[in-house]
Amino acid sequence: MKKSLLIFCTIVAPLAAVPALANESTVTGAAGGAVTGAIVGGPVGAAVGGVVGAIAGTALNPPPREVVTYVREQPVRATPVIIREEVRVGSRLPREVVLAPIPDRPEYAYAVVNKERVIVDPETYVVVGVVN
Repeated sequence: MKKSLLIFCTIVAPLAAVPALANESTVTGAAGGAVTGAIVGGPVGAAVGGVVGAIAGTALNPPPREVVTYVREQPVRATPVIIREEVRVGSRLPREVVLAPIPDRPEYAYAVVNKERVIVDPETYVVVGVVN
């Protein structure tokens, strides 16, 4: 019992303050995963949830406003790519899709896929934003 309480106090309890630090209305990333994991699986769930949340949260953080604005204002230069899969945040584009870099923001790139402008992580090809 003491071991469980110690784990709770050192891993889970400090995460209770994290929602106050979040930029969004929901907590994502390691903190969100750990809190969810703790609710579902206790201290072990917190540890596993933190790792899973860190991976998902890092990939899916929304791009900054200036990146969205840049992508929205760019003219379509090439023929848009059509793929069979649905394009949504979190989906992975095929490596055949040619990405256009975003100046001054090398962590983002964009493409026009299925008639939609998408912002992509150029290392993983994961869609992090769809521009309407």
